Amino acid sequence: MAKGRKGPKGKKITLKIAKNCIKITFDGRRRLDLSKMGITTFPKCILKLNDVDELDLSRNMIKKIPESISKFQNLRWLDLHSNLIDKLPDSIGQLETLHYLNLCNNKLTTNSLPLELRDLKNLRTLNLGLNHIDNIPTTLGALKELHEVGVFDNLLTSIPNSIAKLPKLKKLNAKRNPFPKEEDDTAFIDSIKRLENLYLVEEKDLCAPCLRKCQDARDKLNKIKSMAPAQARKPNFANLINPNSTAKDSQDEWR
Repeated sequence: MAKGRKGPKGKKITLKIAKNCIKITFDGRRRLDLSKMGITTFPKCILKLNDVDELDLSRNMIKKIPESISKFQNLRWLDLHSNLIDKLPDSIGQLETLHYLNLCNNKLTTNSLPLELRDLKNLRTLNLGLNHIDNIPTTLGALKELHEVGVFDNLLTSIPNSIAKLPKLKKLNAKRNPFPKEEDDTAFIDSIKRLENLYLVEEKDLCAPCLRKCQDARDKLNKIKSMAPAQARKPNFANLINPNSTAKDSQDEWR
């Protein structure tokens, strides 16, 4: 590196740079993409672009998210993964239109998760993986629209029933936590494994080929079951279409 030349650490983001980083997503939304920019401080200039639908500040070195984040009232998608964030502002609960929140790979603890997270009533995906969380706040059970929750690679020893029994939950990734040994709490371990490995989808969410595949598999299963002795039959869970099916609205990878 030439003498006197600054590296990416602490890069200053100007309003002009930020405007040039606005992209249009495939569904026509405006995404401000400032990922991998070497940012160490939340750039205040982007508050002038608070009409964007999506904000990506992932893979930087940001430690603090200011209370002014609440100015992004149109925000549906917020990606803050892979930073150095150790506390969230209370005002994050004011992002009422937020559907997706990725906080993976930061320095968050249970105490640094504000109670106001429970106000994100439209949130569907919440990723808290790779942090230092030892207890999930039961208040997150108020997020009735949650479909996917990631709490992998933390310090958890239990999952609150208020989370595990969310009405629309399709996936709970809680791998690599210090849960009780299987011989100590078999029922608990089994319940976690089911949520980690099972995807529940409705027929309306499946593309035509996947729907046909699921229906064929179910028909074959019903045929086999009808040929089996009555005492060997198992309950038919009509609402379970097919484990690990691919739904049209669930193809985004964890970020």
